[in-house]
Amino acid sequence: MLQHFDPNEVSFDKDHGTPARLSETLVSLEIDGFTVSVPEGTSVLRAASLAGIQIPKLCATDSLEAFGSCRLCAVQVDGKRGTPAACTTPVEAGMRVATQNERLARLRRNVMELYISDHPLDCLTCSANGDCELQDMAGAVGLRQVRYGFEGENHLAAAADHSNPYFSFDPSKCIVCSRCVRACEEVQGTFALTIEGRGFDSQVVAGQAEAFMDSDCVSCGACVQACPTATLMEKSVIDAGQPEHSIVTTCAYCGVGCSFEAQMKGDQLVRMVPYKGGDANHGHSCVKGRFAFGYATHPDRLTTPMIRDTIDQPWREVSWEEAFAFAASRLKAIQARYGRESIGGITSSRCTNEETYLVQKLVRAAFGNNNTDTCARVCHSPTGYGLKTTLGESAGTQTFDSVMQADAILVIGANPTDAHPVFGSLMRRRLRQGARLIVADPRRIDLLKTPHLKEAQHLPLRPGTNVALINALGHVIVTEGLEDHDFIDRRCDGEAYRAWRDFIVEPHHSPEASEAITGVPAEAVRRAARTYATGNGAIYYGLGVTEHSQGSTMVMGIANLAMATGNIGREGVGVNPLRGQNNVQGSCDMGSFPHELPGYQHVANAEARGRFEAAWGVTLDDEPGLRIPNMFDAAIEGSFKALYVQGEDIAQSDPNTQHVEAALSSLECLIVQDIFLNETAKYAHVLLPGSSFLEKDGTFTNAERRINRVRRVMPPLAGKADWEVTVELARALGYPMDYAHPSEIMDEIARLTPSFTGVSYARLEAQGSLQWPCNDAHPLGSPTLHTDDFPIGRGRFAITEYVATEERTNRRFPLLLTTGRILSQYNVGAQTRRTDNQRWHDEDVLELHPSDAELRGIRNGDWLGITSRAGQTVLRARLSERMQPGVVYTTFHHPGSGANVITTDNSDWATNCPEYKVTAVQVEKVSQPSAWQRRFDDFDRQQRRHLAGARQAPGKAAAS
Repeated sequence: MLQHFDPNEVSFDKDHGTPARLSETLVSLEIDGFTVSVPEGTSVLRAASLAGIQIPKLCATDSLEAFGSCRLCAVQVDGKRGTPAACTTPVEAGMRVATQNERLARLRRNVMELYISDHPLDCLTCSANGDCELQDMAGAVGLRQVRYGFEGENHLAAAADHSNPYFSFDPSKCIVCSRCVRACEEVQGTFALTIEGRGFDSQVVAGQAEAFMDSDCVSCGACVQACPTATLMEKSVIDAGQPEHSIVTTCAYCGVGCSFEAQMKGDQLVRMVPYKGGDANHGHSCVKGRFAFGYATHPDRLTTPMIRDTIDQPWREVSWEEAFAFAASRLKAIQARYGRESIGGITSSRCTNEETYLVQKLVRAAFGNNNTDTCARVCHSPTGYGLKTTLGESAGTQTFDSVMQADAILVIGANPTDAHPVFGSLMRRRLRQGARLIVADPRRIDLLKTPHLKEAQHLPLRPGTNVALINALGHVIVTEGLEDHDFIDRRCDGEAYRAWRDFIVEPHHSPEASEAITGVPAEAVRRAARTYATGNGAIYYGLGVTEHSQGSTMVMGIANLAMATGNIGREGVGVNPLRGQNNVQGSCDMGSFPHELPGYQHVANAEARGRFEAAWGVTLDDEPGLRIPNMFDAAIEGSFKALYVQGEDIAQSDPNTQHVEAALSSLECLIVQDIFLNETAKYAHVLLPGSSFLEKDGTFTNAERRINRVRRVMPPLAGKADWEVTVELARALGYPMDYAHPSEIMDEIARLTPSFTGVSYARLEAQGSLQWPCNDAHPLGSPTLHTDDFPIGRGRFAITEYVATEERTNRRFPLLLTTGRILSQYNVGAQTRRTDNQRWHDEDVLELHPSDAELRGIRNGDWLGITSRAGQTVLRARLSERMQPGVVYTTFHHPGSGANVITTDNSDWATNCPEYKVTAVQVEKVSQPSAWQRRFDDFDRQQRRHLAGARQAPGKAAAS
């Protein structure tokens, strides 16, 4: 029998999960009498597995490099002495391998006997019973007795470590296979675990023999997944027992879009296990996606619709029908009184593509206007504008795996290990292999501390000076002849390039001239430019680029740099925005912006508009509607009166909280659809319970344009998925939407959106995931954009003059505040704050440099009043040399912190994206909360009393 394998097959290489094309050279060998043909470099263990021959193993897995320590996979090879380990032995042409005979069976039983002699024999009561590789291998090798007793020295009394909230470490069950240690090194890249001691004294330890919670462990779960015994075990499995079925779905946290197996017992979620077939994560995960799913069944979940006439009244629990009727009558009355443009809607970047599509359809077809916007307005709208202008497409150009081909990685205004941790781990792997790192950020991020990092350059620029820095980098590339003239001549608009070249060589763009603006030494800028321009240069950027008054200008500057060096259109290069929320890319794709229909088709485009009008049976407005900031201003002014908000907490996430609250308080009808009572819901007249990602079917689109299936694993707690709620609201307004399943919504999207015409649930089931554009021209999707040309024909260089932000420091406000995220929490914290992730970050703090603290007499833990031109809040101090003097930093995960009370209304010139990253502040020690925080606490208590009263007395007004 001949087993033959396609050399073009994509498999996992020795770097444990990075897809790699196998060698095209085939090697034929004989295994147990079967002729096998496999790519050169394949191990005997893998070759046997591909042929359907299973060799016993313990230390080897398909996600880690071969180690060869357990000796269980020993085989015999004709002409070779001894019994080599199959996992570390590469195939050779003509090799004859025996995997089963009496000699090997005896050897394996002896090996297993030694393992079992120092292992508790409590299989029937062990939490891993039924899912234990040690147990399986004992059976596979035919072990029936253990000759060695337990009277001698052993590890059976070793104390367990239960410090981590999500998993336990029981060293009495450890076989020291090193899989957990290797997973921490190779997969996660944290190096938090090690083997301490030698021989019998060998043991796995975290950090310096610390408890897991006190070590550098980031609780990604890679060690738990790698463990072949019950040594590392999820507490949820210990409590609930082994799951009995699983459903593959997509994580609802950040924009990486990890695939998971939701492992279930009935409709109870026992654990989330990263899916090895996931094209975005290849079986890896972070603490949020792996463990922080408890929010989905938290007691705070809203499960019954509620209404009230005014926001100072208590809530009334009502039926779905009454809630829809109440909301629809309010909206109709407001439009009859104030006009068609007086209402609008905000779509969610946490909901599915299908749900987001329906909300913008509701606004356009049922409301009759284009007053629809999304949270991307306050995060990545400059990405859409800047990339559309220069490259012709409003999205990143690469797959995540592309980073493994990069020679130089330029990270600007992003913190991948905290905000996009699974991709951060992949990036760290490439850095350990020798890629050079450049980080442009006011703060030192953890990526700069990557173990075994070959070369790292930090450009600690002042907040607000991004454009000056990118122009200085461009200046070096042009004046030192580092351009790719062949690429420019073939792919770029010549006139635009020449105009940009004349602009960028001007002396005021030189690193020497820019140093006074950015604070970055000129020689550091020159070195970074040379590094980026040599070999494959890839740019990854985040909100530290877009959330500025020149966010769109900076995105265009990044595209200029990539085009000038020819770093577009192939693996290992590109312009890559790191999207913050799970479906922020999808919310943009689905037409959430007031000027664009789904697929970025402008509302003024008569041909595109005509297709939607024919499909929806309405006449659509050809003028763009209101953006979120315009809605707020119009609400305060009195012309905008009602808002439908699905799955966004604008009262916490948007800047200048007092302004947002004033706008929400001015509305005559605010409809909030969410899974919890959030800050926005405190100003609502209608509360519609939302559904979590575990309770619905649909799709998410991640930062690499990858469309992944979301699959329902449990019934919606409130009885309806979010798409069903929008359908019912539309029906109550007199506009029927008839869908039996989200797949029908995707079919409609595909009919109307040129970049999605090849997308369907059937295709997603068959292929796993698809990256748009997916159409007749790209039937299998488009992993890399702009390989041959640009959607606009030729790339367009843009003039990117630096204009200083209006937000300046002075004697009253001498410090610059910038904001960001932390690993354990997510966005506004609504989900993660309702999990044990609180153990790592239970409050937002203010990081400041020790020199700034010393000037003000501040110590670690002091309460600090932070005052800006917009407001004041109070946070606890954390001294940190990650900050540069003159710059302070905080996160925004806890509503009571009031981080956005102090951010201003300044915004990007093109898109109104707020300038969160630059706020002039003063900091001083205080002894009590700010006035805003005291009012916040009072209002929060009142609203929770109203909510509790409504739940106690459904259908009646609750006492306040």
